[in-house]
Amino acid sequence: MKLIVRKSRLKGTVTIPASKSHTIRAVAIASLAGGQSIIRNPLVSSDTQAAVLCYRALGATIDTADSKLWKVTGTDGVITVPQEIIDVGNSGTTLRIAMGSAALVQAGHTITFTGDEQILTRPLGPLMNALSDLGAKCASLKNNGNAPVKITGQLTGGKTTIAASTSQYLSSLLLSTPLAGNDTEIDVTLLNEPGYVQMTLDWLDKQGIEYQSENMQFFKIRGGQSYKSFETAIPADFSSATFFLCAAALLADEVTLLGLDFSDSQPDKAVVDYLMAMGADINVESNSVTIKAATLKGIEIDMNKTPDALPAMAVTAAFAEGSTSLLNVPQARAKETDRISAVACELKKMAIDVEELPDGLIIRHSKPKPAQLDGRSDHRIVMALSLAGLCLDGQCSIDTAEAINVTFPDYVELMESIGANMELAD
Repeated sequence: MKLIVRKSRLKGTVTIPASKSHTIRAVAIASLAGGQSIIRNPLVSSDTQAAVLCYRALGATIDTADSKLWKVTGTDGVITVPQEIIDVGNSGTTLRIAMGSAALVQAGHTITFTGDEQILTRPLGPLMNALSDLGAKCASLKNNGNAPVKITGQLTGGKTTIAASTSQYLSSLLLSTPLAGNDTEIDVTLLNEPGYVQMTLDWLDKQGIEYQSENMQFFKIRGGQSYKSFETAIPADFSSATFFLCAAALLADEVTLLGLDFSDSQPDKAVVDYLMAMGADINVESNSVTIKAATLKGIEIDMNKTPDALPAMAVTAAFAEGSTSLLNVPQARAKETDRISAVACELKKMAIDVEELPDGLIIRHSKPKPAQLDGRSDHRIVMALSLAGLCLDGQCSIDTAEAINVTFPDYVELMESIGANMELAD
């Protein structure tokens, strides 16, 4: 499927859909809890549906008949061994978090995970080693440190050290170790994207889970705890809002985004700060953000905490005066695709002056031209490239646009509602 995009001017109001990261954490905790939990306003996308299918396979009963209200009857920490291999599709978050949950299965029992072609390239080694330190047994079936991966119980606790090149490794441990029989100590030698770990800790805090943290460099988690049922509404997704924030900063008469909670720990709320530092006209109020187009200037940004924002910020930088450096984000190379290399390649197709660094990109003001673009089956690459098409005379075509469904099925519809000239085509 292709996304066809033409030059546009934007105006209107958009309610941003729910957070993928919060939805998957809610599904995981509700599934490990006792009793019935209610998840209001979940994100319905292929990634979150993968989490639902995964935790159903691990024994939870999850009713998603009402898209606005999911009912989860949890396992009370007693994991079921599924009859078949669990396929997480394209959801790396689901895979990493569920590996920790699966390690709680009764000793000697085994659960196997796989996923799509991209998932099979995403590294799992540090998480596998940590789970093995804590009592489980983990094996990569192709001996390459990636999925398919086999987890044999049982997680008992103990001590481990982890280099969390992705925060998902540490979040998986923090969500599973409270249910281990003994206490757990985790030394963290590297932590990228600490904001996502804070999201996990916020969930633990709401659950009353007991743990100690020393600047996220060391954790001690008490074993023998349990999760309790809950009712909660999922906040809007700042990662999805990024594309509307960037588009509006470039093209909006006035666009208002609703539903964003700046008290939430989602790291991608920093995109507002990035754009304001570039000169964007943004007004933040208690329940809305209003953006108008302005002349942007290049700046230097440490992107380590916000790797998902890299593609959109790179495209935005191409229309800013001067040079923009997006730095310290090596983990972007190990997402759905190598986002540093992919973004650099696609920007060059549009005659954009971009320099690829080992850990980021330098983008210089250019005179971009429309092009036929490759979305790399990566939802964030597809949506980011669409921003360029909105700014250019002529037509941009982005293939593998079906990848948008991973996190943002309503993207095109919502963009069209504020004036974007874009359409999906077979």
